Amino acid sequence: MKKTILLLPCLFILAAALPAQNDAINRFFNQYIDDERFTVVFVSPKMFSLVSKISTEDEDWEKFREVVGGLTGLRVLTSDSLGNGLQLYKEALSKVPAGEYSELLTVRDGKENVRIWVKDSGNIINELLLLVGSPDEFVLLSLTGKIDLDKISTLSKGLDIEGVRHLDKVKGN
Repeated sequence: MKKTILLLPCLFILAAALPAQNDAINRFFNQYIDDERFTVVFVSPKMFSLVSKISTEDEDWEKFREVVGGLTGLRVLTSDSLGNGLQLYKEALSKVPAGEYSELLTVRDGKENVRIWVKDSGNIINELLLLVGSPDEFVLLSLTGKIDLDKISTLSKGLDIEGVRHLDKVKGN
């Protein structure tokens, strides 16, 4: 009985920490969600489920549908008219909980910065986080679900969302 009583607070702390893992990213999104200078995209799990059920004879669509079938959410915050993309990049970068993500890719080309992290459990990637900053562009993208890195470039070609083109930089092993 004493062990159970001692374990309960630990379980509550652990349970409280799980939703908080992505709170910094959520707060960053929410901070700018109503700012008209940003383009905001949110795709719900229900929408991914509906799209994955659409069947056609188009081979490209079938590839896209296969990728989408394992996804549970997409959030994109982007702007190319702010003139302070690097400042936003640094602000968002400071909010990424480094201990929770594995860095997959870092590219700095002149003043353009691209970073991609993943959150995984075992061999399954549960979240892909993309951050892009340059003087003229800012992109923060969070993709959740069962993510296959070998097929992620299919998603970037199928979605006509500004900033998603950077997913082409991700290649699976």
